[in-house]
Amino acid sequence: MTRTYKNPVQRGFFPDPSVVRVGDDYYMVNSTFQYFPAIAISHSKDMVHWELIGHAITDPDELDLSDIRDSHGIWAPDISYSNGRFIIMATLRLNADGKRDNNVMRRQVVVSSDRPEGPYSKPSWLEVDSIDPSHFVDDDGKHYMVISPGINLVPISDDCTRVTGDLISVWPGTGERCPEGPHILRHGDYYYAILAEGGTGYGHGINVGRSKNLFGPYEASPYNPLMRQLDPNAPIQRTGHGKLIEDANGDWWVYYLMGRPNRGIEVANGKAPKPGEIRVPGAYTTVGRETGLDPVRWLDDGWFIINEGKGPSNEQTAPDLPEVVYPKWQRDDFDSDTLDVHWQFVRRPAPGNYSLTERPGHMRIWTLDGQLFEIRAKNTLLRREEELSYTAVTKLSFDPTRDGEQAGLTCYYSTATYARFSLCFEGERKLQLVINRNHGEELIAEVNHVNNGPIWLKVEVDRLTRRFLYSCDGEDWSEAGVLNDCIYLCDEGVPDDPKRHTGTLVGIYANNGGCGSRIPADFDFFEFQGRDVNIEERVVIYGKP
Repeated sequence: MTRTYKNPVQRGFFPDPSVVRVGDDYYMVNSTFQYFPAIAISHSKDMVHWELIGHAITDPDELDLSDIRDSHGIWAPDISYSNGRFIIMATLRLNADGKRDNNVMRRQVVVSSDRPEGPYSKPSWLEVDSIDPSHFVDDDGKHYMVISPGINLVPISDDCTRVTGDLISVWPGTGERCPEGPHILRHGDYYYAILAEGGTGYGHGINVGRSKNLFGPYEASPYNPLMRQLDPNAPIQRTGHGKLIEDANGDWWVYYLMGRPNRGIEVANGKAPKPGEIRVPGAYTTVGRETGLDPVRWLDDGWFIINEGKGPSNEQTAPDLPEVVYPKWQRDDFDSDTLDVHWQFVRRPAPGNYSLTERPGHMRIWTLDGQLFEIRAKNTLLRREEELSYTAVTKLSFDPTRDGEQAGLTCYYSTATYARFSLCFEGERKLQLVINRNHGEELIAEVNHVNNGPIWLKVEVDRLTRRFLYSCDGEDWSEAGVLNDCIYLCDEGVPDDPKRHTGTLVGIYANNGGCGSRIPADFDFFEFQGRDVNIEERVVIYGKP
């Protein structure tokens, strides 16, 4: 029986995929930007269903992201397998503010392990100031780092920890903007140079060139672009940054970056839609950039095409491999003394200011200085939004008594854009729904005279609409407020914010609002229930934020 799958195969914030096959197992790495631990590692047996198994860098002393700006940090990792070891390399995008290492903007990091989930070696740093490294081993056994812009080769040591020669430029690409995400593939008589071009937005695509000599010259494929979404109304957009892989049956595939936009605002003749109007397709990708999969076919002329040249698939025939499905991670009761692999801190966590053991069965987060709109905020713990629509709920025990103290639920994109629903103290114990649409908090709704004792907090997300509710018993719920048109929680939602690459995550946080106190916020559980809505039927109604 033929099985099918739907894209994306890695849902939620899983951008810039790189995949390697070792025997009958497949391993993927993805960018994590300012989040920690760094470089997500996933495993699959059937190429379609994936489980998150670890991170490449888990010691904050080995990667200090404390002052890294939004959407900086770890970019575009690559995973390979050589001499019995998994090798992961990535770019560390710095702030370039004169405070680090000769003011370079980018450094390359390399870690390795004999186990795909780790632990990995301490990072080795290669001082190559560019982005998107990948690993290529030629037939003669020589190792190269392939790096943008275009296809550049940097000779490196066999263990990939040292640069051993000068950079060699071999192919600039086809002339489109932003030639990045480079890979070299040896197949048959040719070397294939694979590039993402067009920028990481809605003009993103995959182009390829080939040569019988590693160092060129390369000719561009007559079938370029091999992948690009040309239909502005299609449910899958922003497709590019791909890497080819051969499965255990000898069939070829490409994993690539993609996005699922919600319906949003389309301004016609300078006028926004009237209240009550249904919007037309827009460019608001709440969950960020995800990972898609499509088949590759080699042609008689030696070139290859992706999905028969039809662009990205919504639904596709699955690889002919035994199906292995992993359970979805939907609830954490915080019963373990170690944090589940799905959680991400925003930047470097603060040691000693969170605990799974001080109150067993709870995640305790201590309030600290640093609010959500500040880079120095430490105590924000998030998980990926995997669907355009979902419900998330947590139970909180918290006793604020000073103005500013707050803890609760957050839908977080960056320091500039988020929503928070918190139990706080502002003259009295209350609930507040606050948004930050672009570097400034706005109080949207407030619930006064909140009783002492635990409180349940919930968010119900339907594409661009977010409804916040609370309960004193977990059974009877009251609405605190509704946010419509949450385009500021999307990659494209703040035009004057130049780097927005992560998508929105959801989770829990605590801080003291600037009052200087340190008190515990105890979260009993966190639950996420996604709804796989029909992405071809995305509508949102005009309303107030």
